Amino acid sequence: MSEEEPRWLSEREMLAWRSYIVATLHLRQRLHRELAEEHDLSLIDYEVLVALSACEDGRVRMSELAAMLGSTKSRLSHQVGRLEHEGHVQRERDPADRRGVITVLTDSGRALLERAAPTHVKGVREHLIDLLTEEEQVVLGQAFTRVNDHLGGAW
Repeated sequence: MSEEEPRWLSEREMLAWRSYIVATLHLRQRLHRELAEEHDLSLIDYEVLVALSACEDGRVRMSELAAMLGSTKSRLSHQVGRLEHEGHVQRERDPADRRGVITVLTDSGRALLERAAPTHVKGVREHLIDLLTEEEQVVLGQAFTRVNDHLGGAW
């Protein structure tokens, strides 16, 4: 069995790839730092609260939440445990399937999300959106929607 030679990246392709990787890392670090400093909230925990708030009645099965966030159930379980300890979410058995667990956004979690959302959106604007032209925003949205669809990602 012969292996095909990899299709190495051109300079243009490498620049696109490396710029995406490094900028995404720095962007997430900055957004995390701003949320942590102003609200004692990690970016990852913020994303859990956002995902829950987007669900009907702020409730969703843990397995669906993990898929929405691109996380493993194990990693998410630890994260939800911390949020539960702080009173921002609670876990319940799924009445339709007693083996399943539902995560519920509490009033405390909703209030924290409402306080933190302006900080987050300000950071997203300042560190990404406002740096792009309208055309670049459209292209970026189209490109990463295509990547997400290709990977079978959930919204």
